[in-house]
Amino acid sequence: MKQTVKIGTRASLLAITQSTWVKNQIEAQYPDTSVELIKITTKGDKILDVPLAKVGGKGLFVKEIEDALIDGRVDLAVHSMKDVPTDLPAGLHVAIIPARETAFDAFICNHGQTIDDLAQGAVIGTSSLRRKAQLAALRPDLQIKDLRGNLDTRLRKLDEGQYDAIILAGAGLNRLGMQNRITSFFPPEQMLPAIGQGALGIELRKNDHELLAGMQFLHDQTTAVTVAAERAFLLRLEGGCQVPIGAHAVLKGDTVSLSGLIAEVDGSRVLREQQSMPAEQAESLGRGLAEILLDRGGRTILDEVYQETLP
Repeated sequence: MKQTVKIGTRASLLAITQSTWVKNQIEAQYPDTSVELIKITTKGDKILDVPLAKVGGKGLFVKEIEDALIDGRVDLAVHSMKDVPTDLPAGLHVAIIPARETAFDAFICNHGQTIDDLAQGAVIGTSSLRRKAQLAALRPDLQIKDLRGNLDTRLRKLDEGQYDAIILAGAGLNRLGMQNRITSFFPPEQMLPAIGQGALGIELRKNDHELLAGMQFLHDQTTAVTVAAERAFLLRLEGGCQVPIGAHAVLKGDTVSLSGLIAEVDGSRVLREQQSMPAEQAESLGRGLAEILLDRGGRTILDEVYQETLP
């Protein structure tokens, strides 16, 4: 392992927490290695007053960090996999994927209700088109309002009474030690998560063979297989922007099962399928499931969504 390693990271509390975990793992594995965090502000961090879908969600939280990786200012980057586009810059690869945290969305409500217990017309906060679509299908009576900002900001807005409930990724709350804020988790039958949600991706330069070898101890093959199936699904759907697409893969023995959906933003139509294949065919599974949903009407839905959301 190198004597010094520079990690590129967003400056949000969650990103720093995730990158610090990677830093601590490297230093524990290699006591003679010094690891430094380099904080980088991304476009997604700067634009806080516009829904991500309106500014082109593709790469909003990674591009500036990848630029630093390409020009050598940092040695590796730590990303939330749900933020990583399926097409990476030449010379880079997401080569190390640690074990996944929970993939599921968390329901947060200070009154302790479940989604089913919310009063008719209650206000629920999220800016994710994926969550909006599935919420609208579950509870078409709810008022769904945009919610942007870092995790602390979103929780503060809930505490101030701007929303009756909000939805956040459970993994982020768990990693920050905020499990006590979670009222309940949405089971995948109610709400499929974002592609790669709960997983971290460590991005490296392809020619940095020494660092790749040194980082292998953090790689989790089970998570890598399930994320590969989900990202192949996303890639076939060309889901580069914020779109109402969800997927979740599970590996049991040598078989990977993938559930995926494409939905109308208003929840009026939700297309959903589940398929299984041997683990070594994870990417074929993702592509095949996407084809099934496209043929069932998903292509029309996505064409309409792209026309409405692209800037």
